[in-house]
Amino acid sequence: MARITVFDTTLRDGEQSPGATMTALEKLRMAHEIADLGVDVIEAGFAASSPEDAASICAISSEVRGVVITALARSISGDIDAAAKVLETAESARIHTFIATSDIHLERKFDISRQECLDRAGESVTYARSFMDDVEFSAEDATRTDLDFLCEVVEVAVSAGATTINIPDTVGYTLPTEMSHIIGTLLARVPGLTDCVVSAHCHDDLGLAVANSLAAVAAGARQVECTVNGIGERAGNAALEEIVMALHVRSDLLGHETGINTERLYRTSRLLAHLTGIEPQPNKAIVGRNAFAHEAGIHQHGVLSDPRTYEIMTPELVGAPGTELVLGKHSGRHGIEARYEALGYTLTREELDRVTEDLKTLAERKKTVLDEDLISILHHGIMEDVEQTFHLASLDVHCGGDLSKASIVIEGQDGVRLEASAAGDGPIMAAFAAMESVLDFRVVLDDLTVRSATPGRDALGEVSIHARVDGHTFTGRGAHTDVVHAAAQAYLHAVNKAAAARNLEEAHLESTANHWGV
Repeated sequence: MARITVFDTTLRDGEQSPGATMTALEKLRMAHEIADLGVDVIEAGFAASSPEDAASICAISSEVRGVVITALARSISGDIDAAAKVLETAESARIHTFIATSDIHLERKFDISRQECLDRAGESVTYARSFMDDVEFSAEDATRTDLDFLCEVVEVAVSAGATTINIPDTVGYTLPTEMSHIIGTLLARVPGLTDCVVSAHCHDDLGLAVANSLAAVAAGARQVECTVNGIGERAGNAALEEIVMALHVRSDLLGHETGINTERLYRTSRLLAHLTGIEPQPNKAIVGRNAFAHEAGIHQHGVLSDPRTYEIMTPELVGAPGTELVLGKHSGRHGIEARYEALGYTLTREELDRVTEDLKTLAERKKTVLDEDLISILHHGIMEDVEQTFHLASLDVHCGGDLSKASIVIEGQDGVRLEASAAGDGPIMAAFAAMESVLDFRVVLDDLTVRSATPGRDALGEVSIHARVDGHTFTGRGAHTDVVHAAAQAYLHAVNKAAAARNLEEAHLESTANHWGV
C-alpha cells in the first residue's frame, strides 16, 4: 500500500473557475482549512500573474504550517524568481514550473520547435533548483503530446533535478486506459523517473477527471492534483473529495491511502461554497445536498433496515449531515412512518394507509413534502391557504453602522397590536429579531432566497424562507418592492402555518382525549 500525495490547487487552478475569485483574506482562510483537512501540498497561486496573487501567496507562506506551499511559474526566469521570493517564509516550499509540450501548443501558442521546448524545460528546472531542492515540472497538455517526445521532455526534466513530474490532462481529453498507458510508458522508458514522484493533473471536460486520476494512480502515479468541489477552468478539475473517498472506500482494489481527515471534507466544501458563492450541484458525489438523500420507497426501507444497503459510506465519515429520507411520490410506507415517528406521532395502520395515499397525491403537484404538509395531511388541515393569525401592519428599518435596527407592528386576529424594536446584522435579520421578540414561536432559519420577480428598477422582490418553527419545518413566501418587507411577510407566512399546525395538533389531542374519556 502506497501513501498518495494530495496536491490541492483550489487556490490556483480552482480560482480560475469563472466567478470563483477570492480576496487575499479569503484565500488565507481557505488555505488554513485545506491544511487542516490534511492535504500534503497547497498550490497557493501564480506569483507572476499579479501583485495581488503574489501578496496572497506570501501571506499563506508565512502563516500556514504543516504542509508544503508551492507557487506556479512558467519556464521563464522572471516567473521562477517571483515564485521563489513569495515562498521565502514557507515552512516547506516547492517551485512548480511548466511548459506546454503538445505540437498544437508549441506551434500555435509559442511558435517554437520541440528542441527549444526541451531546452527551456531543462533550463527552468535547473534554475528553480538553484533556489530549493523541491521542484515540480509539468508538461502542459501532456495527454495530447506525442508520447515519444513526452518521454524526451520528462527525461530532460528529471536529469535537471525535478523531484516531481506532473502529467496534466490540461483540456480533459484523455480516457482512463490512455492515461494508464501514458504513465506506465513513462515509468518504463524514462531513466531515473522511478526515483521521482509521478503526478496526475486531470480536468473534467469529458466528466472523466476523477477516473483518469485513479487510472494514473493504478499505473504508478503517487501524487494527484485536485480541487475542493472540483472547481476549476471550464468544466473543472478532478474533485479532491471524490478521489479521496474512492481510495478510501475501494481500498480493497486500489490498495492506497491518503492523509486526509475525511470527516472534514463536508465542512471544507461548505466553506469554499460560502467564499465563492458557487454551490456544488445537488447530486454532487460526497458533498452534494442529495449525496445521502433517499426518496424511493425500496431504498428508504433498505436504509432504515441497514444503511449499508444503499450507502457505501456513512455521512459521518465525510462530516456531512445525517442520512435524509426525502418524502415524495416514490416514497413507501416505511419511510413515511419513520418521518412521522421522528415528529412524535405513532400512526395506526389505518392512519398510515390514509396519509400514504394523500401524501402521494400531494407529491404529484409539489416538489418537496415538508413537515408542515405531514401535519396537514394527518389532521386534515390545509397549510397552503392558512388564515392570517398575524398580519404585518408596519415595518420601519434603519441601516448604517455596525447593526441595523427595525421597528414592527403586528396585528393579531383578536385585534391585539404587537409592537417591538430590535437590532440585527442587516435589515432582514433586524426585522426577524423584532418579530421573534413578540411572537410565541421559536423560529430557526434554515434558508432564505431572494429573487427578482419582475424586471426594472422597481422590480417586485420575492423572498422564500425555509425554517424550523417549534421543531417542525415550514416554508414562507412574501413579495414586495422592498425585499426587507417581503422577507418579513415570508417570516409571518411561516409563523401563520405554524400557528395553524399548533391548532390542529391541539384539536387532535383534545379529540383523542375525549375518545378515551380523559
